[in-house]
Amino acid sequence: MSILIDKNTRLIVQGITGRDGGFHASQMVAYGTNVVGGVTPGKGGMKTEDGVPVFDNMEEAVNETGANTSVIYVPARFAADAIFEASDAGIELVVCIAEGLPVRDMLSVLPYVRERGTRVIGPNSPGVISPGRSKVGIMPGDIHKEGNVGVVSRSGTLTYEIVYHLTVNGIGQSTCLGIGGDPVIGTNLLDAMDLFANDPETDAVVLIGEIGGNDEEKAARIIKDGYPKKVAAFIAGRTAPPGKRMGHAGAIVTGGTGTAEEKIKAFADAGVEVAETPAQIAGIISGLL
Repeated sequence: MSILIDKNTRLIVQGITGRDGGFHASQMVAYGTNVVGGVTPGKGGMKTEDGVPVFDNMEEAVNETGANTSVIYVPARFAADAIFEASDAGIELVVCIAEGLPVRDMLSVLPYVRERGTRVIGPNSPGVISPGRSKVGIMPGDIHKEGNVGVVSRSGTLTYEIVYHLTVNGIGQSTCLGIGGDPVIGTNLLDAMDLFANDPETDAVVLIGEIGGNDEEKAARIIKDGYPKKVAAFIAGRTAPPGKRMGHAGAIVTGGTGTAEEKIKAFADAGVEVAETPAQIAGIISGLL
């Protein structure tokens, strides 16, 4: 099993005729993802080089293809409307790759789509991959390996590095999920932990956190209270100066909270080993399995 996506995923690419949407649509098709259509207003009726039909809007695309998932590659100023449109069309899972969305846009989007039963990943997310089954987003498929370790991360590039070290050490993954680094996101660290907790084929979970916010501390409390999977962690931003945003809009230490030290201590108190470098994660996980 896997979380969120699998062989039954029927994907629409919103912004499929753009540079990024077109490139990554081809990569997803090549990986084996069931890309059933794309949407670009005004370009309905055409097909991509991979033979994927293009529609003018999400309602038409979903009605014609039976899609249940969408991935968004449109510019940030249009991304909130794209999420609204996907949810109104009945899409169950929206993966928003677009970055730079205003926080107030997401504060409007999330209550609306949740009422309609739509889960959002992102924004500013690298996507989701269930190795050997499906990939939605920009994660490189060739570094992943099928297995029983779930990975959830606030950082895209750290996801790739840690997954690479897992794979070269013979440790496969059930699903790898990049939740995005913005202050307001559709699916957070705790949500992802809950999904993995209910996946019988995930035996251990790697949590890749970073400075800012307090989700890691909350995750540590959940683990301490009896989380059903083995957990290893890595926290980015150990040397980040307070008050300075580091890469992600959500990665900022303010008011003396959200520091790497606080997060590492919380995990240690919960009995979770925290790697000092990404490469150490594979050894920690090997000892847990």
